[in-house]
Amino acid sequence: MSFISKYFTKQKKEDLDKGLEKTKSSLFNKITKAVAGKSTVDDDFLDELEEILVQADVGIETTVKIIGLLEERVARDKYINTAELNMILKEVIVQLLDDNNTSDLESFEPTSGKNPHIILVVGVNGTGKTTTIGKLANQYRKLGKKVVLGAGDTFRAAALDQLKIWAERTGSGFYDKGMESDPAAVAYETTQYAINNGYDIAIIDTAGRLHTKINLMKELSKIKQSIDKKLPGAPHEILLVLDATTGQNAIEQAKHFTNATNVTALALTKLDGTAKGGVVLGISDIFKIPIKYIGVGEKVDQLQIFNKAAFIDSLFE
Repeated sequence: MSFISKYFTKQKKEDLDKGLEKTKSSLFNKITKAVAGKSTVDDDFLDELEEILVQADVGIETTVKIIGLLEERVARDKYINTAELNMILKEVIVQLLDDNNTSDLESFEPTSGKNPHIILVVGVNGTGKTTTIGKLANQYRKLGKKVVLGAGDTFRAAALDQLKIWAERTGSGFYDKGMESDPAAVAYETTQYAINNGYDIAIIDTAGRLHTKINLMKELSKIKQSIDKKLPGAPHEILLVLDATTGQNAIEQAKHFTNATNVTALALTKLDGTAKGGVVLGISDIFKIPIKYIGVGEKVDQLQIFNKAAFIDSLFE
């Protein structure tokens, strides 16, 4: 399997390979061993594969789907050797991502064609949400975009301070109304500020509290409506940030936020710190939301656009 992307320089590929080492050793090395020497997909192999995928937090539902697709392919293609079975398994996983609306991107360039392009970022505290915003701002600034960060998480002083530091670090604008301000008002005014000052992109942070589902829905709905009121059709993107190290808990978080608002894309952080990278497959499969970004390291440029083939290649190499 090969992939073509101007984005995936040698350094990017090395970062991806290194970032996925823990998942690779715990998941796909086990799969490789299970595949080794097989001339047929028997019940013992399928049972072993199921156990490996579940342990990697792929999830039961997605695991069953992968095994079903594998059985279909093997029955149709009549593979001959281990290498062919390995290739079929890789193609099955890419097919799964294809079916779940994940498209390969060539760059961080916004796709809405709108100016300003408004991004609302949601997720619980501790997922790396604010850091992801900073890293995104860095990528947009490298593209020559004028960026402003809106401090919509008004319940934590640390969130405001951290976002301001990222704004200064990336040469981005910064808009806030101080602690305990109405987040919807911050979102509205950040959008207005972006319009009035000729910004290309506004990235708006939100509170990361998983309080009651009803309050979460009301708050995010109000924020979204306030942005749309100022700029009809915005936000153009609602990005849910999830921490891959939390495994199945990340799936539970995604349930809350997808029920609360129209999440359009996912960012999976801290893949370099976990052996549970299989959760990427489970989340995409369950929620049918494209994976757009993955975090493979702490450095500012180690937030990558998600490329299916590159991701699977790195895991199987």
